[in-house]
Amino acid sequence: MVIYNFQAMSSKKIVYLDHAAATPLDSKVKEAMLPYLESEYGNPGGIYTVGRKAKETIDSAREIVAKILSCTAAEIIFTGSGTESDNLAIFGVARGYADHGKHIITTTFEHHAVLNPCKALQKEGYDVEFLKVDADGLITPEQLKAAIRPDTILVSIMYANNEVGTIEPIAELTRALQEKKKEMGRKQNDPPFFHTDACQAAGYLDMNIKNLGVDLVTINGSKIYGPKGTGALYVRRGLRLTPLIYGGGQEMKMRSGTENVAGIVGLAKALQIAQEEKEKEVARLIPLRNKLIAGIMEKIPNAILNGPADNYSLSFARLGDWQGRRLPNNVNISILDIEGEAMLLYLDEYGICASTGSACDSQSFDPSHVILALGKPLKFARASMRFTLGRSTTEEDINYVLEKLPEIVQKLGKISH
Repeated sequence: MVIYNFQAMSSKKIVYLDHAAATPLDSKVKEAMLPYLESEYGNPGGIYTVGRKAKETIDSAREIVAKILSCTAAEIIFTGSGTESDNLAIFGVARGYADHGKHIITTTFEHHAVLNPCKALQKEGYDVEFLKVDADGLITPEQLKAAIRPDTILVSIMYANNEVGTIEPIAELTRALQEKKKEMGRKQNDPPFFHTDACQAAGYLDMNIKNLGVDLVTINGSKIYGPKGTGALYVRRGLRLTPLIYGGGQEMKMRSGTENVAGIVGLAKALQIAQEEKEKEVARLIPLRNKLIAGIMEKIPNAILNGPADNYSLSFARLGDWQGRRLPNNVNISILDIEGEAMLLYLDEYGICASTGSACDSQSFDPSHVILALGKPLKFARASMRFTLGRSTTEEDINYVLEKLPEIVQKLGKISH
C-alpha cells in the first residue's frame, strides 16, 4: 500500500523511495514529448501532411524500441499501460491458440496484471497451473520443464518481481521450454510460448530478445522515467494474438484506437535513456541499496530481509561484480510486530515515501501475496515494506532513512505494547 500526504509534502524534506511504483518524468523525455502535446497534433491515420508526420513519428519510436530489444519494428505493439500489455499477451495467446490446448503456466509470485487475467481464464475453462517459487522467489528450469504438457499454450513468468526484486533466470527458463518443445516435435511458432513482464526490469537488465529467448515481453513507461499510461508489447513474428480492443485496426490490428503520439514518443525516449545509462546507474545504486539493507539489519533487531540477499554487506564498485538475483534498487523488509501501514504513515510524517506490497494494490489492506508466496508467515506479509531507489536517490537520503526509521520503530513498539 502506498501512502502519500501531498499537502504536507510541499513544506518538508522529501525522500522518494518508491520508484517501483512510479518514476518522475525525465526532463529529456518531457522535451521530446512537448511538440506532440502542442503543435504536432495530427491523427496518425490522416493521409494529409500533418497526419503523415504523426505516423512517421510513431514509426520512428517503434524503430527505437525495436533496436533496443533487437527485434523488428513490426513486432512492437504500443499499448496504454503495462497492465494492458500483460492482458493482451495472456488473453491474446489463450484465445488465439485455444484449439491447441487450454493449459497455462504461471507462478504464485506474479503481478496482479498477470494473476487476475489467468484467474479470469480459469472461469472460461482454462487450466492454469501456478508454480510455487522458492524462498528467494525463484523458479528453476527443471521445475518449469516438468510442468509443460502437450496442451500447454503459454508460460508467463515475470523478469523481475515488483515487490522483492527477485530476478528470474529467464534465459535458462526459455531454454528449458525450447528443449521441451523439441522433445514434443514442436517448431518455434508452435505453442507453448513464453511471456515475461519486464516492467521492473527494463531500466536495469538486459532487454535483448535474442539473449532472453522469449516470445512476448511487456514494458511500460511509468517505471522507466517515462509518461504514465504508456506501454508496449513485443510479440514474436508468426505468433498470432486475438485482440482485446476492436475498432479502426491501429497497431497492426492488435490495439485499435487513435494512437497516443506524445506518449509513444515519451516511452521510446525513456527506454532509450534507461538502456544507455543502465550500467552506470546499476553500479551507483548497488552500494546505496546495500548500505540501506545493512543499516536496517544493524539498527533494527526484528528486521527480516525479504527476497534474495545478494551479499548486501558488500559494496560492489563495478557492474561486472554484480551476479545478484535482486534488482539493484530494491529493498523489501519485514519488521516483526510492526504493521507496515502504520510504519508508512510515520515515515510520511518525515517526508519518506515508501510502500507496502504493489502500488497497484494501494487501496487494499490485504497482506502481500508475494511475501506469502515466499513461504513466509502472515505476520511477515503484514509487516512488509518496500523501499525502491532511483536516479535522484543520494547517500544523504539513505542516511536520513537510517536515522528516522529506528526512531519510528521504537515509537510503534511502545504503542503496540
